[in-house]
Order: sequence, then structure tokens, then C-alpha cells
Amino acid sequence: MNSQVIPAHKKELFGHPVGLYILFLTEMWERFSYYGMRAILTLYMVARTTEANPGLGWSNGEALALYGWYTMLVYVMSIPGGMIADKILGQKKSVLYGAIILCFGHGVLAIEHDWAFYTGLGLIILGVGLLKPNVSTLVGGLYKEGDIRRDKGFSIFYIGINLGSLLATTSVAIVAKEYGWHYGFGLAGIAMLIGLVVYIWGQKFLTHVGNHVKEENGNEVSIPQLYKDIFNSPMQLAVTGILLAASLYGWYVLGWAYGLLFIFLSAITALMMMIYKDLELQVNKDRYLVLLLSFLIVIVFWGAFEQAGGLMNIYTQEKTNRVLLGYEIPAAMFQGLNAAFIILFATAIAGFWAKRKLKGNEASSLFKMAVGVIIMGLGFVFMVFASMEFESEGSSAMYWLVLAYLFHTIGELCASPVALSFITKLAPLRYASLMMGVYFAATGLGNKVAGLLGEGSEELGEKTIFLGITIFTVIFGLLVIAILKPLKRLTHGAEDKERKLEEVEDNEPFELQENI
Repeated sequence: MNSQVIPAHKKELFGHPVGLYILFLTEMWERFSYYGMRAILTLYMVARTTEANPGLGWSNGEALALYGWYTMLVYVMSIPGGMIADKILGQKKSVLYGAIILCFGHGVLAIEHDWAFYTGLGLIILGVGLLKPNVSTLVGGLYKEGDIRRDKGFSIFYIGINLGSLLATTSVAIVAKEYGWHYGFGLAGIAMLIGLVVYIWGQKFLTHVGNHVKEENGNEVSIPQLYKDIFNSPMQLAVTGILLAASLYGWYVLGWAYGLLFIFLSAITALMMMIYKDLELQVNKDRYLVLLLSFLIVIVFWGAFEQAGGLMNIYTQEKTNRVLLGYEIPAAMFQGLNAAFIILFATAIAGFWAKRKLKGNEASSLFKMAVGVIIMGLGFVFMVFASMEFESEGSSAMYWLVLAYLFHTIGELCASPVALSFITKLAPLRYASLMMGVYFAATGLGNKVAGLLGEGSEELGEKTIFLGITIFTVIFGLLVIAILKPLKRLTHGAEDKERKLEEVEDNEPFELQENI
């Protein structure tokens, strides 16, 4: 009999490290706060000031514009959040401080004043920027390289995200409708506080991941030094100069907000070029190129998918017959369909892909992401039908929304958790958090694209936007599949060594390993 006491950080539950479930619960409550607030955000902005539950009285275009900027900045801030984790705090402390800031942000948002509205949004942007990329990196760090459990671990983690979303879109929507918008915002803040408490309590299960450790060889990468090195790299300097000139022109034509966005993107592009140059091994360089392409897939996916919180949310409010058994369902609750479907199908879809891979069939991350884009895009066909029904009858049935969210969910399960896992497989250790930050920044750019598409509906109409999304996403996904073989060669077998759990010799938690 083995009487050895297993340290907390080495304990497992249901075949996975206990730390996974701590991060699961932390993210569940954080996503409760985020998605609960998001579910009512655009509806609050377009609600008339004269209504019994008054809002800001903005136009649909104004609300979707702010929604696009806000959701973009929430994720773009993941880049400095990743840098702070890599260089100063480590992932674990970054998650802690991000959670604290989020508690303040949601608390301020519950106050009924204009200053509180903008201040609360600003604090939430900062808090998510610190928490979001780093909690995902912690999940990847719980598994050894080659452990096939990693993808399933991310899928379980993803269930936490969507369980929080489901609980939020149900409860917050009802509270906001019955008691007022700011009570809904306040409920989101209480959920974030619970997440903070869970994370602090579970630190004993996360002792070996997310700690900030400086490289002993003195070769630690300096982001400022990478920017300085641009001046010694003629090609990178020329590209950066052209991008900055274009950004200044964009500032002149489109205004300061877009100008600053273009300057930021120019700076990130310059950093990406210098990181590529900094990588010494060709294997890492090739994998890095694939990683950059995966970010493009992410932008396309979320640019379409995030119509849920914007255009589809307002469409549900204004043009969908939501009466069921005499009760009018709050529009925000329909966003919970996505979360409910994820909870129902997440493990099944993850298991399907794992079995397919073990049988030797095509199941690479890039293939799954491309398939996800296609399936998600086909979901907008049902919104086209809904728009046609509205044009002919003056309202559309709820089942079109249900079918659209079902396809969106299946597409998301094929693409999003896989993309998170894919980054932890390809990213060099010293850039692990930064690359996760870039992933979420790409998600943010997708959200901005979603906002722009939503704004375009005022001129082009919802049906045109929905049909355009369908056509573009299907063609894009097929193009990725067409070039899959050369892309897989560039990964240099990063996913070829994945194997069954019993074949993994040592399953104790570990830090992400350098790809070589």
C-alpha cells in the first residue's frame, strides 16, 4: 500500500488536474459577469429614455458602433496583459489583479450615471485584458507536451465559460427586465466577486503553473529591445514606416479613433516581424508563421460570430416574435442558446475529434478551425430566412434563431477551444502569454468587424449582411482546407505526437515547454 501523500498541485479529478476545475470555476464566474453585462449592453443603449425601464436612447447604429469598439478593446488589451504577465507578474498574479479590477468595473457599472457607464466599461476592458489571456495559458500549462488530454481539457474549460454565459443570459436578462438595467449590471458584479474568491482559495492547486521566472542565462527577451532592433533591420523598418504613414492617413480620413487603432496595429505588426526574426530555429519560425495564419482565421470567425451580441441581439428585440405561452421572452435570453448548446455538445464534439485523430483520419487543429468557420457561416442561412419572413409577415419566428445559434455553436466548438489549445502547442515559451494575448487581440478585431457589419445593416439591411457573411465564411473555410497540407508541414509535427493518456509516462502538472 502506497501511503505517500499526493501534493495538492499533483492531484487529479475525473482524469484531469484539479487545477483545471479551479480555473473552470474562475472563468465561469468571470464569463458570467462579462456575458451577463454584454447581453443587455446594446439593449440598454437603444432603450428609450422615456420607457419604464429607461436606457440611453441611442440609435441602433450608435449602439453597435460603441459595442464594436468596446468588445474590440476588451480583447485587444490582452496583448499588454500578456506582456505584463511575461515580463513582470507571471500568469497567476495577472489573473488575480485582473479579477480585482473587474470587480470594481462591474460595481461601478451598476451606478446610474453617465460617468459610471464609461468608467465601468474602461475598468472592465483593463481587467479582462489582464485575466483573459493568462487564465487560458494556465490551462495549457497543466498538461505535458504530447498529452492528448489537452484539447479535451480546453473543451472542459470551455464548458465553464459557457455555463457562466448560460446562467448570466438567463438571470441577468430577467433581472434587467423586471428590476432595471443597473440591477442586471450589479448582478454581473456579484458573480465576478465569487470568481475572485474561488481563484484565491484554489491557489494550492496551481503552485507549479503561471509563476514568473526570469531566464537564468540572461537571454530574456526584451520587448523594447525588439522595437529598438527595428532600426537595424531595413526591411522591417520600411514596412513599419509604410504602415505608420497609412495609419496617419487613416487618422486624417476616418478620425482619431481609427487612426489610433491603425497605429496600434502597425506597432503590433512590427513586433510580430521582430519576434519572427528573433526566433533562432527554423522549426520555430515555421510554426510561428502558421500561428499568424491561425490569427487570421480567428478574426474571420469572430467577425461573423459576434453578431450575436450586436446585430442579432437587436434583431431579436425588434423583429422577432418572442411570445411563448403568453410570456414575452427577454431578447437577451436568446444569447443563452449558444451557451446551452455548448454545454450539451462540447464533450461529444471534442471526443469525436479525438477518436478521429487516433484512427489516423484528418483532425488537425487547422482543419477543425476551417470546418468550424464553414459550419458557423451556414448558420446565417437561417437568419436570411428569418429576414425574408419578417419582410413578408412583419415578424419572424423564434425557431430561426434557435437553428442559427445551433449551427454557430457547433462551429464554435470546432474552432474556438481548438484555437486556444493550438496556440499553446506552437508558441515558444518566452512568448507564450504574448501569443495568447495576440490571439485575443485577433478576437477583438473580429468583434470590431462584427460591429462594422452591424452598422452596415442600417444601410444594406439585415438580410444582405447575413447572406454576405454566409458566402464569405464558406469560401474562406474551403480555401484554408485547400492549402492544409503545406500548412501542416510548417507545424513540423507539433500535433503528431499526441497519444492516449495511458501512454503518457508522467502526468504531473508542468510549465509550457519550449518548442524545438
